[in-house]
Amino acid sequence: MKQKIAVAMSGGVDSSVVVALLQKQGYDVFGVTMQVWQDTQDLAIKDAKLVAKNLGIAHHVIDLRKIFEQEVIAYFTKEYLLGRTPNPCVTCNHHIKFGALLNWAKSMGADYLATGHYAKIVQEKDRYLLKKSQSSSKDQTYPLYHLTQKQLANIMFPLADYDKNEVRKMAKDFNLEVANKADSQDICFIVNHNYAQFIEEQTGIKMRYGNFVDKYGNVIGQHKGIHRYTIGQRKGLNIATGKPNFVSHINVVKNEVVLGEEDILLKSLVATNLNFISVDKITKPIKVNVKIRYGAKEAEAKLIPQGDDVLKVEFITPQRAITPGQSAVFYQGDYVLGGGIIQ
Repeated sequence: MKQKIAVAMSGGVDSSVVVALLQKQGYDVFGVTMQVWQDTQDLAIKDAKLVAKNLGIAHHVIDLRKIFEQEVIAYFTKEYLLGRTPNPCVTCNHHIKFGALLNWAKSMGADYLATGHYAKIVQEKDRYLLKKSQSSSKDQTYPLYHLTQKQLANIMFPLADYDKNEVRKMAKDFNLEVANKADSQDICFIVNHNYAQFIEEQTGIKMRYGNFVDKYGNVIGQHKGIHRYTIGQRKGLNIATGKPNFVSHINVVKNEVVLGEEDILLKSLVATNLNFISVDKITKPIKVNVKIRYGAKEAEAKLIPQGDDVLKVEFITPQRAITPGQSAVFYQGDYVLGGGIIQ
């Protein structure tokens, strides 16, 4: 009997190729598109339906807007109002795509949920491991560090051994209508990169102007609301002091944005909300490589347990713009050890 696979279809190239690949491999495939944010997904749903129709598979649209607003949007806006910089994709993967959607797929009789992520799942004995994809330039393990053993046992990443150029070529070979469609670049629910406007519309809060101050507390200008700034930011400050300025701290209580004339380099960070994949937990210091944001290079560091859900990360070389709210992801070679939220 053929295994039944639900494919999360975004209407893009990667997930469309996943459908065609799994069909070619002999699986019983059906597609599903998550509707997560109001009416901005019309084109994506239309493209997914078209691909599904032409490949001859059933396609479903599942309405996850309520849980998405509760788990992702509320978290996103709350974090910015606290002067932090969240990564909503991490939250979405954990609660929505590999939470609510995976549960729905299983209820529909699927053996697995497949997505177009560039990452690899490896089983060693009784444990599932998350490994970097074949394509180093497209590796997407960073936002997947929160996956649990139960989730990993029920998902598939069929693009693990391909790079983007190969996937686009396959899309053309499969005669997929989306073969030349551009990759999505930004957060799916933000229009025109305007985070501040989105936060104000969602919360109904018109943010107060406040002061830019230097490290001594001297007022050097006026900011337009703390939600418009993030640690390490240099562009868009619109303040002239005759020297470069970087955001070094956001003081929510005083409604102040602290600027420094030098980029902030820090030797350590503290992470909580931990999840481990290759082990259940760590109980003693361990050497790893760490990414402190999606686009960052890995840096050598030591993890030092501080409690049940607290880790100190000490870097060999100081790192710039360590940002509260972002995720720190820990690697051992090509494998994801785990990760947590920078505090």
